Amino acid sequence: MNNSNGSQSTIVQLCYENVNGSCFKTPYSSGPRMILYVAFGSGALLAILGNLLVMISILHFRQLHSPANFLIASLACADFLVGATVMPFSMVRSVESCWYFGESYCKLHSCFEGSFCYSSIFHLCFISIDRYIAVTDPLVYPTKFTLNVSLVCITFSWLLAIGYTFSLLCSGVNEDGLEELVSALTCVGGCQIALNQTWSMISFLLFFIPTLIMVILYCKIFLVAKEQARKIENTSSKGESSSSVSYKARVSKRERKAAKTLGIAVIAFVISWFPYFIEVIIDAFLGFITPTYIYEILLWFSYYNSTMNPLIYAFFYPWFRRAIKLIATGKVFRGHTSTIDLFSEKVKVSDETN
Repeated sequence: MNNSNGSQSTIVQLCYENVNGSCFKTPYSSGPRMILYVAFGSGALLAILGNLLVMISILHFRQLHSPANFLIASLACADFLVGATVMPFSMVRSVESCWYFGESYCKLHSCFEGSFCYSSIFHLCFISIDRYIAVTDPLVYPTKFTLNVSLVCITFSWLLAIGYTFSLLCSGVNEDGLEELVSALTCVGGCQIALNQTWSMISFLLFFIPTLIMVILYCKIFLVAKEQARKIENTSSKGESSSSVSYKARVSKRERKAAKTLGIAVIAFVISWFPYFIEVIIDAFLGFITPTYIYEILLWFSYYNSTMNPLIYAFFYPWFRRAIKLIATGKVFRGHTSTIDLFSEKVKVSDETN
């Protein structure tokens, strides 16, 4: 018994030695610790580089300057910021089980986390609306979803997300009624944000309502796309002008493919974030019973969504693969590459000599 107690006492560590009120530290052994750092670090790096490539591609190549693509670039910006300002610090907290970046940045880190998450949700919701208009009425779509409309959607997505998250966490109303619990859990080296039942429900609804809109719209897009394909086949068989049918078919096919790709991005987002928001509701109403390791797993599962969109674009969009190749090889710095036709299978870059 004495040996057992002695071994247990050596296991107990503090985040800050010789500091009163320090949190307990439960570090991993060297092997799992290295694996976790590699897994989390590679996720952060992929989120940063992948989304940076999306933003550079859309902003550099004029052919990609469209209201819909500017929405995608803004979405990529939110995911990029998750990788740059949230994931690296969460990585250290998750692996070391301690927060070493100060109490002030703890709250700021949580504000960043919430802001970029909700910004992604709102961007995806507007993108689904954009795709719905493009698929249901592709020929007049350019006059409906203009650059000004896109900028309004982008501004709304950022301002609402940042305004809600910062006002909630900085005011402290999220902890109303949880003062005793927060006081009991507070220690030096911890970074925990508690949401009471009211604000956890509001936060869940801000996730659920846009998600429900996306699901409904993509179901309608799927039905409309099937109907359009059938009509084009019937029109073609009736002998309508081949050029007219061909143009309608190309436009319809392009918009359906874009809707399908972004639909996959929406599904990936819902799968990544839904378990986390369910956990938030469960914790608020059942007395914060979720073990820390379960919370960390769900949180990192949601973080990895920021790495998915560039991979989805690279898999489904040939133009994105061509843009990546031009950027990675440094050819974007040669000649007038902003005017390159990325939709052509053969991308040519003129070499300019001094």
